[in-house]
This record gives sequence, structure tokens and C-alpha cells, in this order.
Amino acid sequence: MNIEEIRRLAAGGESETVELKRSTAQLPRAGETLCGFLNGDGGRVLIGVSPEGELVGQDVSDTTQQEIARVMARFEPASPVEVHVLPIRRSDRAVLVLRAPRAADGRPFTYDGRPYQRVGTTTSRMPQDRYETLLLERAHARRRWENQPAVGVALEDLDREEILRTRDAAVRSLRISAGTSMEPGDILDRLGLRREGALTQAAQMLYGTRFLPDYPQGRLKLGRFRGTKITGDILDNRQEYLHAFAAVREGMSFLERTLPLSGHFVEGRIEREDRLALPPDALREVLLNAAMHRDYAQPGGHVAIAVFDDRVEIRSTGRLPAGITAEQLSGPHPSVLRNPLIAETFHRTGAVEVWGRGTNRVIEECRRYGVDAPTFEEQGGSVVVTFRAALALGPEVTPHVTPHVTPHVTPLVLAVLSAAESPKSRSELQDAAGLKDRKHLRIAVLEPLLEAGWLEMTIPDKPRSSKQRYRTTEAGKRALAQAEREE
Repeated sequence: MNIEEIRRLAAGGESETVELKRSTAQLPRAGETLCGFLNGDGGRVLIGVSPEGELVGQDVSDTTQQEIARVMARFEPASPVEVHVLPIRRSDRAVLVLRAPRAADGRPFTYDGRPYQRVGTTTSRMPQDRYETLLLERAHARRRWENQPAVGVALEDLDREEILRTRDAAVRSLRISAGTSMEPGDILDRLGLRREGALTQAAQMLYGTRFLPDYPQGRLKLGRFRGTKITGDILDNRQEYLHAFAAVREGMSFLERTLPLSGHFVEGRIEREDRLALPPDALREVLLNAAMHRDYAQPGGHVAIAVFDDRVEIRSTGRLPAGITAEQLSGPHPSVLRNPLIAETFHRTGAVEVWGRGTNRVIEECRRYGVDAPTFEEQGGSVVVTFRAALALGPEVTPHVTPHVTPHVTPLVLAVLSAAESPKSRSELQDAAGLKDRKHLRIAVLEPLLEAGWLEMTIPDKPRSSKQRYRTTEAGKRALAQAEREE
């Protein structure tokens, strides 16, 4: 910065980032303006410049420097304002340049105990609600729930396989170096989830395997209700305590086995395509958003998926971030992260972006799929996303002591039933289904088929036996034959 640059800046007049003062007699007002700059996008106060932008200069003595120091001492928190003295050529005077950088992490700043803001060329007192919002944002940035040390959690308590899956996905997505260590602790360090050897609460929610009693907010609630009200008969009701990645997978597995299939004819083809009544990609995006943006600080918090005859509701605890409304989610809006560490970890895997376009992609996918776009609402301190569709159950519901919906004959179900016509081990069925995740096979395929009576154990009184095999029942064979006739 030199005097010629300042001359050009002054000639442009006052703006949202420039204020002109003739002399240090106006230092108190200059302090208010600097406060406004600090609470905004930064700016400069030029002292020794006329209102018309002429460099008239200012005597700069020890007394002047002391006056400036006293002004700087009136800021709270401590001001990062830089002071530059630029002599005017062929003059014994100088221009004082007080530069306030953009200081998002420190705001809101106050001057003489009052907060100020800069709007256009005007400096004014900041409204109380804006000041309180900035205070909350500052506290959140420095002491977020997710970046605090985890309670009673050691590295061996975390899901090692999931941590390694995160690394592999991040390498494939080119969002982490291929040379990153295979050691879980090193990976967590790289992701910012372990600090000075201490695991963060973000690490627990992303990879934890034990949630009670310290982390009850790791709960996922799943329910299928007959009719359109929560008071209807419960056809499926369960809750799990899972880390965020597993919760997304389990939520999708529940939806895939609960939502009915509908016939769809693709343009230009004569074959009918059976597909879920709602777009899986849109459902997955909403579940990812729920896992990333929910308020984990609430011990009673959770993600809930409720399926009714006319809709699917996905609810996550926590209000929308300040400045974001439910209406904005249906259009362009900024990305405001409540849990930056958790969101960044999902981003590294390639599962999501960080540009605030997730809800827009959900809407576009629904339109492409030919269904109504979902609605976004705040209800009772939670964000609720509702997908509307005809999901009424027919007579195919099989009554049990704890009733469950009869499994849909998906390609996974067909593969397992076909393979198990002769008894097969779990690993053999996993290979037949083409699944890498053992838990996914159990939750999404084996359990529903066993409960429906389409699959049975060869040693039912010893379910964990190493010699355990699974075989297709007569009911399962009938379902398989029916599916083959319909192809």
C-alpha cells in the first residue's frame, strides 16, 4: 500500500468499505465505523482526507499515536485493526490508514460497549437480534458440540472398518491423498476428528459402536404405520443406536424393504420397469442431510423415518441454522454447516457436496422420477421432510406376533432365494447377493426373509452356530416362482 493507491481509493469516495475523515478529531466516529467494518466484510478508514476525497494530511505525533491506541483499547474482543502512516509527498503531513480486516471468527465486535454495523455508506448501531445471532455463531465456531472431547471413548471403541471405508472412498474421490496412512488414528487426525490424541464427539457420532449411556442421541427410529396418522396400527417399529454412516445405510435398507414397487414404462422401451414408489437417490440425499445437519448436542435427539399410506416423513432433531428458512430450501440458498467436521467427512467420501444444493437435487430427482417434490418444514424443534406418494398396503401384509411387511421381491431377494434352494452359509449368500457389507445382508435381506417365512435356518435353536445354513422355504419358493412368471 502506498500513497498513490490511497489517493485513488479516496477519489472513489465513501462506500461500504471506505470511510473518509479529515482529522483525528473524528477518531471516536472512526472507531464506530471500524467496528462496523469488523462486523462485516472489512474496510478502511482514511484520516487526513476531505469529504471530497482530497488528501489534506494529518500531523502525526506521539500524542496522535496515543490517541489511536486509546481508541483501539475500546474494542471488545481485541481489535485486529492495522494502522499505517503514509507521508504525503512534498508535505510534512501524512494520511493515517486504519484497516479493519474481515474477522468472521471474532465478531461480533463492540466499540465502547456497543456493536455497530456498516450498511452502504452509513454506520449505525447493530440491532439486538443481529448481535445475539452473531454471539451464538461465535460461540458455536469455537466450542461446537462436535469438536469437544468424546466422553469415555477410546480408539478401539470405534468402527475400524468404517474408518477404512471412509479413507478408501475419499481416495477414490480424490479428496484425500492415496498416501494417507491405513492406521485409523492417523486417518482421524487427517480428518480433524482427533485432536492432540483426544477423540472428538464428531468421531464418536461418525464411527462409534457403543452409544448408551453417554450418547443416546445416536438413535435411529423406524416405523411403518397403517393409514395416514401416527395413531394407526404399527406394522413395523424398531429403533437402533448407530453411527451416522450406518444410520444412513440402515435407513435406506428400511425404505427399500418397506416401500412398495410400482410399474414404470421407460420411454422408447416396451418392458415394464419395477421401481420404488419414491426415488431412492432423493431419499438417500435427505437422509445424508439429516445425518450431517441435525443437532447432536441434544441428548434426546434422533433421526426418525415414518412411513404412512400416503407419505414418508424423515425427521431430524434441531432447527434450521440462523438465516435459513424452510421456504429457502426449495430454491438457491447458502450452505450453513452446524457440524462442519461431520459434514466435511461425508464430503470427503464423495457422498455429498458442500454448496447448499442438496435439497435442490432432491427436488430435481423427484421431478425426473415423476413424483411431487417434497415439502420442508420446521416442527417442534425438528426439520421434517415429507415425500407424498400412494403407499397403501394391500393384503400382502403377513401377520406375526410383531408384524412386518412382506419383503418386496427385489433383485437381492431373488438372488438369495435362488441360491438358498440348496442350503447355503451366510458368506455364500453374501457372495450370491453381491454384497460387501455383512451387516447390510443381515438387516436388509436375511432378517426380513426369515421373519416372512421365506427363508429358514437349518439349525434354528443355535442361530450363531458355525455350521448354520439357510434354505428357501416352500413359501419362499412360491414367491420366487411368482416373480419368475412375472418377468
